[in-house]
Amino acid sequence: MAEVFFYHLTQSPLEGALRLLVEKSLGAGWRVAVRGRTDAMLDRLDAALWLGDEAGFLPHGRAGGAHDADQPVLLTTGAEAANRPDCVLAVEGAEIATGELASLKRAMVLFDGYHPQAVQGARDQWRLYKDAGVKAKYWSEESGRWTMKAET
Repeated sequence: MAEVFFYHLTQSPLEGALRLLVEKSLGAGWRVAVRGRTDAMLDRLDAALWLGDEAGFLPHGRAGGAHDADQPVLLTTGAEAANRPDCVLAVEGAEIATGELASLKRAMVLFDGYHPQAVQGARDQWRLYKDAGVKAKYWSEESGRWTMKAET
């Protein structure tokens, strides 16, 4: 069963943190699904993964294409990802059901620390996983670097 890592964003923009986590996941040999709630958010993340910085393009695609199953990283609003991910990164409050964790190596929840609804949503998800006996780790970047602050 996957561990769930919570990333409390207070310094890094979502696009930068997502890019770093996707790079690390691909480096581990994992297939990734980035799950959001809206097409507008996925459009923003799609552009960030295409353009990026000097590091360049990260291979990915948007769900609904002819080659979804072949994508190393698939951006989707759905709970099912055709690329059979090893890792799911949830943004903008998208949920990862506890039942999904059995088939994953890692799940990640990225949330905006300056958005009260996002913080509350992450707290609710933390409690859900804790009550289900899922191992979870909470990472904060308040000091300017990522530090693990809590775990179940």
